[in-house]
Amino acid sequence: MPHYANASTEDTLKLSKKLSDPRIESHSEFETTSDIEKNPGDEVLIFTESDLWNRIRHGYAIPNLENQLVTYQTNWYSSRIDYLLRIIQRGSRYLYHVVDALDKRGMPTDLALLPFIESAFNPNAISTAKASGMWQFMPATGRDFNLRQTIFKDDRRGVLDSTEAALDYLQRLYNLFGDWQLALAAYNWGEGSVQRAIKRQQAMGLPIDFDSLSALMPNETKNYVPKLQAVKNIIGHPEQYNIVLPRLDNEPYFTSIKNGKDIDVHLAAKLAELPLSEFKALNPQFNRPVITGGNSSSILLPVENASIFESNFLSWKGSYSSWTTLSINKSERVETLANRFGYKPEILREVNAIPAKMIVKAGSTILVPKSAKSPDENIPVQIAEQAQLSIEKAGGSTRKIQIKVSRKDNLASIAKRYKLTSDDIKSWNNLRKDQLTFGQKLVLHIPKASTNTRIVKQKTVNSKSQLAKRITARKSGQLSTKTSKKVLASNSKKKTRS
Repeated sequence: MPHYANASTEDTLKLSKKLSDPRIESHSEFETTSDIEKNPGDEVLIFTESDLWNRIRHGYAIPNLENQLVTYQTNWYSSRIDYLLRIIQRGSRYLYHVVDALDKRGMPTDLALLPFIESAFNPNAISTAKASGMWQFMPATGRDFNLRQTIFKDDRRGVLDSTEAALDYLQRLYNLFGDWQLALAAYNWGEGSVQRAIKRQQAMGLPIDFDSLSALMPNETKNYVPKLQAVKNIIGHPEQYNIVLPRLDNEPYFTSIKNGKDIDVHLAAKLAELPLSEFKALNPQFNRPVITGGNSSSILLPVENASIFESNFLSWKGSYSSWTTLSINKSERVETLANRFGYKPEILREVNAIPAKMIVKAGSTILVPKSAKSPDENIPVQIAEQAQLSIEKAGGSTRKIQIKVSRKDNLASIAKRYKLTSDDIKSWNNLRKDQLTFGQKLVLHIPKASTNTRIVKQKTVNSKSQLAKRITARKSGQLSTKTSKKVLASNSKKKTRS
């Protein structure tokens, strides 16, 4: 892969003393160095770009796209300044890290703006198709790129892990297609879909650039690269759109801290002297109110709060974690478990994300409060990494099915068809709204009893139909004597049993 032009944190410039330019912008910082070979009479200075926006602009390397969709998307974003600024404010925590990761790989810094399109820089974003995180990884794709998804954490939402996985994926797609616009289309549409579209174009002797292929793409993908181009246009020349971008310093906002002990999320925030919301914004991957410890466990904190946390952590006298795990040997209601062990049912449901009217299946692991006699020990690493939680609808065993939403479907019609509630369907699929989209996949938990009933009814209908055909045939004289005897014998046996 070619090394793309980029603006690294320190760009070495050779400047002659005699040619020093006093007009250099105030946001650029200089310092002398003697470690670089220089010509006699020259003084070598290190140029450090202090404005993150400039660093991004200098690293643009994806060819510009110009078409009506780009114009439309640019107008759309530029007319919604408040929305754009909210995204920037949210993303300001993460943007330096993304740009730095791209620079280290020699990848275009245009890609740092992709979370504007994917998730509006919201690491907790969940799509209707169950893609999650700032980079919107589907569960299976996330696992392909080593993003673990356990009951305790989902690395698809982790800032560091998901960014590295996304760049790995984008790099692989670029290596496959040799074109960043097609790589982006594949990131959204799937590499197989793009490959098939390319083959179709080639078979007709047509071009295979993004603009030409977009006629074969679904609307979401067709608008995907134009949206990124629109954001690039605005970030590149905000003055053309009467937008004043907030200053972002070209320096890290957070740092990573190892945590060897289990620690409650609220306590970690307290020891870091951070609002709980800010701590969660930096550490959105944790699913439970406890962060499990271990050699590979870490948390992100603002740079200025890291030393505060470490000092307060060492001086803390109480227990670091108030949670432990419980293995379930047989399927039980949450209320039964709560009564047996002295917990409040609503607490168990909340911390384990168990919807109402659902029971916990045998073999599951749930999080429970520690008792006064519980040892102050970490949750075992094997449990933290492999524990699973399986639930089913109360009142009978269920089987899990997956359906596709048709054009005429809505939430209420699907619930009625399968004798479920809309709230259950929303809960199983992490839906925040009632709206469904055509082709969307939904997971349903169907009672097995109702399925068996339908099968029995179908068999009864079939047997009655066959008997009626035989009787009709016999009356019309079309049934052979041998067959007639079999039917009569069968009827005789039925009468004897009755």
